[in-house]
Amino acid sequence: PSASPDSIARHHSVLLSQGNGSSKRVRTSSLVLRPGKYVAIDCEMVGTGPQGRLSELARCSVVNYEGDVIYDKYVQPELPIVDYRTRWSGITKRHMKNAIPFKAAQAEILKILKDKIVVGHAIHNDFQALKYFHPKDRTRDTSQSPVLKKRAGLPVRANVSLKNLARHLLHKKIQVGCKGHSSVEDAQTAMELYRLVEVQWEKELAHSLPPRPPSPVTDPTADSSQYLDDQYWPTDLMASGL
Repeated sequence: PSASPDSIARHHSVLLSQGNGSSKRVRTSSLVLRPGKYVAIDCEMVGTGPQGRLSELARCSVVNYEGDVIYDKYVQPELPIVDYRTRWSGITKRHMKNAIPFKAAQAEILKILKDKIVVGHAIHNDFQALKYFHPKDRTRDTSQSPVLKKRAGLPVRANVSLKNLARHLLHKKIQVGCKGHSSVEDAQTAMELYRLVEVQWEKELAHSLPPRPPSPVTDPTADSSQYLDDQYWPTDLMASGL
């Protein structure tokens, strides 16, 4: 049976409390507990609608815990493209020749994300492009991680870019050049950052997340058709009465 996020967090907490055990043992133990449980995602958007102000999905990349690419496709937006935003997105007109329709891509991607703990940077933007909300306790946003910011010597409340975290903590340069971002590189970098502080992050989550209710025989949260349930909507949207 697959491990719940809470059991994963408790497991990390136990590993951390064991003191000076080898990092290899920690990594092996974690992987044995939840093989294939984590993925990282990054999306590139183009502009549609009036003046190209709407953001729609044009590429989505997903990597596994090891950083291997398990999904990378160009996506045809539902509305005509007004601005390719190539400087940032890396998307050009030729990429759309073999792009798949949004609905088809959405179905494929949500199937991958089902039951997974999903890592990303400012990941709400990616979920918004997918028209999807992932359960909060199964989401790891590297832009919101106090552990990463502290380790990088940055203020906890600061808005920090993936590029800066990569430079400070991984000593590597990303998002350079004039061809735009690579969603594969960004997803891999987010996963690298997560793995760098995985044990500490999960330990802190174990203390901050409320316990999940007991799962029925069929877990409704594992069904992607439930992703628009109220429980998955951000609290600020709920408060505004939407």
